[in-house]
Amino acid sequence: MSLHSLWVLCLLLFVDGATFAVATTPLLLQYGKFHAPWVVAVAGAIASSLGGAVQLLLLRWVLSSRHPWTRRFAVEHHPSASFVALVVARATPLPDAPLKLAAAAANYPISRYCAAILIGSIPYYFALALLGHTVKLPTWLLVTAAALIVFGVLIDRVRRNVRRGT
Repeated sequence: MSLHSLWVLCLLLFVDGATFAVATTPLLLQYGKFHAPWVVAVAGAIASSLGGAVQLLLLRWVLSSRHPWTRRFAVEHHPSASFVALVVARATPLPDAPLKLAAAAANYPISRYCAAILIGSIPYYFALALLGHTVKLPTWLLVTAAALIVFGVLIDRVRRNVRRGT
């Protein structure tokens, strides 16, 4: 199986969706070079929505009664998640972590959550795959950009912890 295989993309997007969802953009730009943008969008959205279901189940476990402070935090800081809000959040590059927390805290139905992710992801994924198909950014540039973003997030975390004194 080639690293450019659509199955590899789906596996990577599933794992990305089930964890921190930080590699979605570079993956879609990369695989847009090798496959039709609509194929990348549909297959990627299905894989991401299934990974998102796993992530929602994990968040529910973290917010369970064994960890009451996490549920209280989620409900107080992110009080609502609606189907439309989930679709819009997935259709844009805006962060959707607050909605994921709210959905988990509210025991949002897994099937509706997956449907919202699927519907919202397709147009966004198509746009990214089309950009990757059209521009064909070099792999080294995508990897470097992703690494810089992760590095920036880590630096921000360290800076915040130092500021808090922890």
